[in-house]
Amino acid sequence: MLKNAWTIAIETLSWIEMQRLSEHIALVKTIKQLNETNSNAIRYAYGLVVETTRHKNLIDKFINAAIAPKKIEEFNLGLQSFLRLYVYQTRITKNWTKNNNIQEAQNIASTARSILGWKTMLPIEPYLGFLLTQNLQPILETIDAEERLSLETFQQTWFVKYCINLLGSEEAALFLRASNTPPPAYIRINTLKGKLEDTLQKLADEGVKLKKAEPLQDVYRVLELKQPLHTLESFKQGLFYVQDKASCFAAQTATPKPGNKILDICAAPGAKTTYLAQLMQNQGSITSIDFSKRRMKTWRQEINYMGVTIAEAITANACSSLPSIEVADIVVLDPPCTSTGVFAKQPSAKWRLSKNSIENMAEVQQQMITNCAQHVAAGGYLIYSTCSITVEENELVIERFLAEHSDFRLVDLMPEFGLPGLRGLTKCRRLYPHLHDCNGFFVAKLQRVC
Repeated sequence: MLKNAWTIAIETLSWIEMQRLSEHIALVKTIKQLNETNSNAIRYAYGLVVETTRHKNLIDKFINAAIAPKKIEEFNLGLQSFLRLYVYQTRITKNWTKNNNIQEAQNIASTARSILGWKTMLPIEPYLGFLLTQNLQPILETIDAEERLSLETFQQTWFVKYCINLLGSEEAALFLRASNTPPPAYIRINTLKGKLEDTLQKLADEGVKLKKAEPLQDVYRVLELKQPLHTLESFKQGLFYVQDKASCFAAQTATPKPGNKILDICAAPGAKTTYLAQLMQNQGSITSIDFSKRRMKTWRQEINYMGVTIAEAITANACSSLPSIEVADIVVLDPPCTSTGVFAKQPSAKWRLSKNSIENMAEVQQQMITNCAQHVAAGGYLIYSTCSITVEENELVIERFLAEHSDFRLVDLMPEFGLPGLRGLTKCRRLYPHLHDCNGFFVAKLQRVC
């Protein structure tokens, strides 16, 4: 199993590096490539990949100090991936103590030789022992405070500076550290498939201990469980949906009512659509739009699975003019973003991020919200949300939109949750992982007044 897992991990990290893929997509690609079916090996490999990717900047800094004047980038992708995995497993998981378990390191190296070939491994063999004894502290003492914080929080230095400018030094450090710990698991009880009380009792019988996630409707934090959520019989019956608290909040702020007509833009894979339908008691209509045929296939599966009967799908790009559809009471837009609020879930995203990518994404979001505006009925609402904490993708998008659309105004969000938006947009709300135990999120609600 160990060899299979390390083979998967090395190949998956290589795909991430070569094609800038997410951990999940790279893993799926690797499994198909290797025709791997061992679920234990896949699960173990994925854990290695995610955590190695999470710590990538610190790992690379450490390796480059140990192998100087060479750099890790001078080796082929297979060796780069192995070296990162090797340092993660032998040093980071040991809290950077000098590793006394030489046998474990030797077993890992032997496994790598059987995977990559002993000739391929020759260029890095001289460094493997040194990587076990190199001290991290001298490396941290030679850099400035911002770079040190970037290594301690596993973030790019420019993004650390960005967060300090946005939040202040103390708050930024708390946010950056929290961005490395996945938030608690939350589930939304699906009242389309069963009564709330009945499902809660069934979950209790299955060994799941829950706590109500106030002030959200039908949303609970998972405190204890005896087996993974996806293996529960109640999950297989569609009695609940695994969904972060922040995402649930964004959907609930739409305050849909039975009989409403809703447009759900960038709808796949279906979390918002299924919650909106639940809040509408399956009465009314939801038109869900997404550009990805692959993701819309998942959307259809989720809709059927959760018992939604009022939703229809349209595959279209919201950056262009939306299909010829009537206006709606509520338009919900959750556009693509830089995902700066969910780095804990997808660490690879933070290494793909650049200053330019924030500005480019904001332009896409501006196009989308402008296209959506014309489909909001008079007196209707436009909900805008992202899982990013940058002002460019949030407050600045809303400011520009309002400047160009005098027929819209910001309104208060219900339920009350989170912190006020920045730049004086106090009716908007911001959520942070270190304050709200959920993904970082931004939500704004605009009403068309004429």
